[in-house]
Amino acid sequence: MNILFLSIGKLDDINERGIYTDLLRQFRDNGHNVYVVTPREKRLNLPTEYTLEDGVRFLRVKTGNITKTNVLEKGISTIMIETIFLRLIKKHLSNVKFDIVIYSTPPITFERVIDYIKKRDGAKSYLLLKDIFPQNAVDLGMLSKKSPIYCYFRRKEKKLYRSSDYIGCMSPANVDYILKHNPEIPSNIVEVCPNSLEPLYVDLDEEEICKIRTEYNIPCDKTVFIYGGNLGKPQGVDFLVECLKVNNKNNDIYSVIAGSGTDFNKLKKFFDKERPGNAQLLYRLPKSEFEDLVGACDVGLIFLDKRFTIPNFPSRLLSYMQASIPVLAATDACTDIGKLIEKEGFGYWCESDNVNVFNKNLQLLCDKRLREKMGINARRCLENHFTAQRSFEIIKKHF
Repeated sequence: MNILFLSIGKLDDINERGIYTDLLRQFRDNGHNVYVVTPREKRLNLPTEYTLEDGVRFLRVKTGNITKTNVLEKGISTIMIETIFLRLIKKHLSNVKFDIVIYSTPPITFERVIDYIKKRDGAKSYLLLKDIFPQNAVDLGMLSKKSPIYCYFRRKEKKLYRSSDYIGCMSPANVDYILKHNPEIPSNIVEVCPNSLEPLYVDLDEEEICKIRTEYNIPCDKTVFIYGGNLGKPQGVDFLVECLKVNNKNNDIYSVIAGSGTDFNKLKKFFDKERPGNAQLLYRLPKSEFEDLVGACDVGLIFLDKRFTIPNFPSRLLSYMQASIPVLAATDACTDIGKLIEKEGFGYWCESDNVNVFNKNLQLLCDKRLREKMGINARRCLENHFTAQRSFEIIKKHF
């Protein structure tokens, strides 16, 4: 089959590790022809390019800046990307008949591209729902439901769902949410197709762990908690700062925060002012370096803003499970990530407005024997439910 994958994510190398590249390699390695359309942002000063790389065809489309820019430019570029993608697909891929078009949110502005491919080729469509917008912006106070902008994006969201023959959600709570708030969607086209990866084996001995920690000036004799990923409004950075403050004198632990985002500077100001002796802030690390660091840590951290009414399910969870370390999550009450963590026995959860419960859970995870048991459970859960091969099989069965 010919597979068209649309994304606003920067896909530079099909061999890089990630939830999309790992899945696309499954299609390639099972004999399918994979075509990827991905943006090449204006700041890179590079032209549109169509190439064949390691058995996958990439159409890298020159677009406006979508990341690391102001809200206005990001909004305009996101709206324009649909028109640009459509024009260049017509130019470079006019001779390819696609069987399946797969796409992810964000953005929600691909429905014209999808409808064109479906009508032209008779293709089927599969949405990987990773983000429920514009409701997430409403939850965080960034949009009002009365605003014209919200109404515009809500219409685009509904059009995207109508264009989708199948919708793969990250968790059961996502399925329930989509069906409840969009009753016009047939329930039989919505299913769980989780974030997934090709698991690597992470098996470091004590000497290797201490060597990696030393490279980052992390103590070898502490329980090390690590957070990695986006540091923006969705993560509720204020609560993260509160947790760091309360544990400033805790000599049993050491915290590592590694990431980037709109609220990174808020954290940096805290670190510059308070200079905590048992924590450090790192700017976003390359994925391979971050995964090496996770393998040398003891507990993975997940934070989400308490205001969310949509059930987010951060993909960072997979890195922690891959490294066989337990997870400490502080989130809103709507996501079911905490239910998974506690049901499968690989960590603890609390709402992200209760520092006392967070600290109680943190202290429990200072027990090495408990962490080892939970780490085994984390790896088992990953291999049973969150592999790229499983996601591939979920999608493939429809075609």
